[in-house]
Amino acid sequence: MTDSSGKVRDRVEAAEWRRGQRGKIVFTNGVFDLVHPGHVELLERARAEGDLLVVGVNSDASVRRLGKGSERPLVPQEARARVLAGLAAVDCVVLFDEDTPLELITALSPDVLVKGADYSLDRIVGADVVQARGGRVVRVPIVAGFSTTSILERLRASS
Repeated sequence: MTDSSGKVRDRVEAAEWRRGQRGKIVFTNGVFDLVHPGHVELLERARAEGDLLVVGVNSDASVRRLGKGSERPLVPQEARARVLAGLAAVDCVVLFDEDTPLELITALSPDVLVKGADYSLDRIVGADVVQARGGRVVRVPIVAGFSTTSILERLRASS
């Protein structure tokens, strides 16, 4: 049995881990409140862009500031991080408390930054930082019908 909980690291531990890695480091981020097929597709596509995948996860406080609704996040930050750590595509998970992952991206210096195609390039936080260092930014197509917000809307409509 493999214990994937060690993949969850704080920013300092993640930066130290990153310095010890060889190959292309890919970074993506999000809330990952209710992990669904759209998330899995994003993570697998991100992982395919390099050798190791780091996932930044918004802290509970950060999610509340995003204005996703008073009931969000549904799942506490430690649980969201732990679920992601259990996925084979993910090599490292880091919670961040800021409104954006810019500080985390700067600290980790990824070679590739991946976001969903619902973000235009000019709205992808950290794209300029990654590209200035010779890295790439990849936009992954969204899986139709899957978002935590749409799942919650369907649940509310059926109750």
